[in-house]
Amino acid sequence: MSPTFSSLQHRNYRLWFAGALVANVGTWMQRVAQDWLVLTQLSDESGVAVGITTALQFAPVLFLSAWAGLLADRVDRRKLLIATQVGQGVLAAGLGALVLSGHAELWHVYVFAGLLGVVAAIDGPVRQTFVAELVPTSQLSNAVGLNSASFNAARLIGPGVAGLLIAFVGTGWVFVINAVTFAATIFSLTRMRQSELRPMPTVPRAKGQIREGIRYVRGRSDILVIMVVVCVISTFGLNFQMTSAMMARTEFGRGAGEYGILGSVLAIGSLTGALLAARRERPRVRLVIGAAFAFGIATGVMALMPTYLTYAISAIPVGLASLTMMTAANATIQLSTDPAVRGRVMALYMMVFLGATPVGSPIVGWIGETFGPRWSVGIGSITALLVATGAALWARRAWHVQVRYRLRARPHLQVLHPVPDEETPARRSATALRLGADDATNSRSVA
Repeated sequence: MSPTFSSLQHRNYRLWFAGALVANVGTWMQRVAQDWLVLTQLSDESGVAVGITTALQFAPVLFLSAWAGLLADRVDRRKLLIATQVGQGVLAAGLGALVLSGHAELWHVYVFAGLLGVVAAIDGPVRQTFVAELVPTSQLSNAVGLNSASFNAARLIGPGVAGLLIAFVGTGWVFVINAVTFAATIFSLTRMRQSELRPMPTVPRAKGQIREGIRYVRGRSDILVIMVVVCVISTFGLNFQMTSAMMARTEFGRGAGEYGILGSVLAIGSLTGALLAARRERPRVRLVIGAAFAFGIATGVMALMPTYLTYAISAIPVGLASLTMMTAANATIQLSTDPAVRGRVMALYMMVFLGATPVGSPIVGWIGETFGPRWSVGIGSITALLVATGAALWARRAWHVQVRYRLRARPHLQVLHPVPDEETPARRSATALRLGADDATNSRSVA
């Protein structure tokens, strides 16, 4: 089997991949339908209203992620996932019924977005860590990459299908279809062979366990750097549903179908990045920083595109850069974290990744309304370039990193990091993951 798809040789992972793909298509359909419903039917094309909806959907992550991560470290992850999939399906069906009955109002969407956010906040950490039970540790990076491929393959399909369905049957049926898709994930989870699962250690109830996870992260400068970079870009740059809606509707005067196509084109780059990530054996912090810088460049170019067609084409490198950053961040943290605290660490990561959205979405929406939709994209470019440059300068100073480029020798690019002789094996392992070193020598060189 190709290294890109090696995790699919495991039956349980195949079931998970297939079920998640179907559910992810439905999720992307609902995201597009929800934003379009708010923008065109329940508000006067208000970017702020769309931003508030997005914020309410992700706000619970800020308040519940730490507890949800502890829950993921304590309970049977498969059973918890079944419960969260049922919850999301019921909420999607409820919103669909309201829209189809003609009684939906803006505050109804706000309420359902908030409730969905609560369930998603619980689902996030357990979903991120459950993949470690499906494949050997040596294939975890590949599985994380394939998870992203599934998510972005759905992103390629979902928005376009949603745009067509909205045009022909309306937003209500999109919500109902999404509710049905969660049955695929529930079916895959119930059909898994428990004897082939690789259960991670669970922790008994005790005081101070959330603080323990926070202390663990505070002691890991590599994880902190990743979280800062991801937090800033998530806050101001990863608001594609809202910015695409404003660009399609306000800047280019297009309809629901063209809006959905923008999401699908963006997913072309994201899917490419996910497949490349699946082939990557060892993720690196420098890749996170480099991808963040590339994201800043790509979004800056996208903000300047003069026509709908050029704007859509420019979304491909944006999707590639953003997905590369996200998969590298996710896999680096999971592979370098103690399994006993992995749920709590991933919960903190999800908190800064998704929890930043409630802060950023209304701000970006206001920028789009006040200064024009192009600036809602441009602010993501500016902040990405600033945080990537800052992280690179900090790493060079704090980790004593040296970057060298050699035109006539391979590898052309070297990242050198001196390691003290007395460094412990565990510390050496963390440093290797952080910088991508190929050995444990005192001068680390990275291609």
